[in-house]
Amino acid sequence: MTGTNKIAIVTGASSGIGRHTAIALLHENWQVVVTARRFEALEETKTLSSNPQNCICIAGDITDEIFVKSLFSQAIDKFGRLDLLFNNAGISSAQVPIEELSLESFQNVLNVNLVAPFICTREAVRQFKVQSPPGGRIINNGSLSAHVPRPFTYAYTASKHAITGLTKCTSLDGRIHNISCTQIDIGNAATDMGARNGVGALQPDGRMIQEGVLDVQHVASTIVHIASLPSEVTVLDINIMPTNVPYVGRG
Repeated sequence: MTGTNKIAIVTGASSGIGRHTAIALLHENWQVVVTARRFEALEETKTLSSNPQNCICIAGDITDEIFVKSLFSQAIDKFGRLDLLFNNAGISSAQVPIEELSLESFQNVLNVNLVAPFICTREAVRQFKVQSPPGGRIINNGSLSAHVPRPFTYAYTASKHAITGLTKCTSLDGRIHNISCTQIDIGNAATDMGARNGVGALQPDGRMIQEGVLDVQHVASTIVHIASLPSEVTVLDINIMPTNVPYVGRG
């Protein structure tokens, strides 16, 4: 299939990695459905792209099962199939000791970072199995914290470890249906969430140090490359981060 025939859904596309990835896909002539809570921000993503005519904005709560079902239904009604789901939407909570972390905050992070990708993955797999030709690709936004935590990040780290399990299960069960699943673990991309580590990040020994920050365009181009691979090629997991980020040996 050529790029002009490929259809993607990108969650959390109102800013950061989601926005830049959607724009990069549109630049490669993908048809892209972008979703997030803020419609105006999605429209900004669309207008920033080189092919806004190939972009559809659908705003809503990605943790709401009814909305997600409607999102996929609208995408399929418009384009007839789906080739890529990028489970990107994610949040974190304040870095505090566990005794100061409320159950509400913990559950909010799990709902966005894990429950929403589960719902989206389920709907994508359902579509991948019935379309002709069958198959498709899912890319999950993991984190360095899917492997090693930062201090006081119980909710975020737990959610990203769980994404690894979701990725592996999807890859295992999807292979006979020509469905592949990738986890991309990103360190310190220059977004609202990641760039703050370039100012000062708490280390396990209590120090605050300035860490390297990665241009988000490198993340977007990596995702587009994986998305453009032939269906018989799978990248199960990939790590992208600044060379000087304290990751290997963190702790």
